[in-house]
Amino acid sequence: MSNYRQSLGRWGESVAATYLIANGYEIISRNWRCRYGEIDLIARKNEVLHFVEVKTRRGRQMGAPEEAITPSKLQHLQHSCLTYVATQNHEEIDWSIDLIAVELDRSGKVIRVELIPHIGV
Repeated sequence: MSNYRQSLGRWGESVAATYLIANGYEIISRNWRCRYGEIDLIARKNEVLHFVEVKTRRGRQMGAPEEAITPSKLQHLQHSCLTYVATQNHEEIDWSIDLIAVELDRSGKVIRVELIPHIGV
């Protein structure tokens, strides 16, 4: 992954975290890793854990952010979430896999930050 894409992704994760906090979520963890992959953000709201995948796009050349969630990516996310729940002793807590789509125009201005809940499980 190029440095530009990495920095754009990290920037999008910060935008997403700010959005979640502003909407009453508590950020529990960022960039949690296990053998199945990485969970961008783990947040809690109303006693529900939200495993949040963040997709950031500048323009639509590569499609909309939500189009980047392939069945394979979703499967890795599900395994990562199950690993987190098991290793953190949260088996009794409700949880959801959500997506935050962050879109920028060509000049870099944020044109959309959207929470898309329950993309998996």
